[in-house]
Amino acid sequence: MSVVAISPRPHRSGRPDRAVPPRPRTTPTVTITLDLGAAGLTPGLARLVDLLDELAASGAGVVPDDEHQAVRAVHDLRRDAEPPAPAAPPQPAEKPHPVRILAGTRVVRRGGVQIPLTRIEYELLLFLAEHPRRVFTRLQLLTNVWGYEHAVARTVDVHVRRLRAKLGADTPVVTTVYGVGYRLADEARIVVDRDC
Repeated sequence: MSVVAISPRPHRSGRPDRAVPPRPRTTPTVTITLDLGAAGLTPGLARLVDLLDELAASGAGVVPDDEHQAVRAVHDLRRDAEPPAPAAPPQPAEKPHPVRILAGTRVVRRGGVQIPLTRIEYELLLFLAEHPRRVFTRLQLLTNVWGYEHAVARTVDVHVRRLRAKLGADTPVVTTVYGVGYRLADEARIVVDRDC
């Protein structure tokens, strides 16, 4: 912030050929420049703007017409600097529907929606759901789900990624155990229905 005070002063004598006639000043003038960079309007500056508002409202301060836009911008900044109204208490997040594995028909549903899975994705989900809280290496998953060990272990990573994408980010299903393999997520809501 910078403040410049200009007082009325008499014309100085100098070289008469270069002298510019002075503007007549009858009252002192104060110019205040506020730097409202990235920090915005601090409480101290907001208080200063309020005081200047009171001064202008009393008629003692005059704001030229061309500066009204700048004054409005400062008012907008002051309004933005005010603390926001207290927000309503957060509503509890709605839990996603459980994933139902219908083993008899080999269908996977979430809510009323059927989720299309490939044979391997279905087998992987069913295997992990039948063995909750147990960690499996990629080699163990290749043996138990794919039925062979000679595939590339990264094949498991690709199928886990696709399974996560199909079930959605709001439905945690498979947890990565770094350096070991995968397991069913603790928060996974999966129901295996063998009768359907």
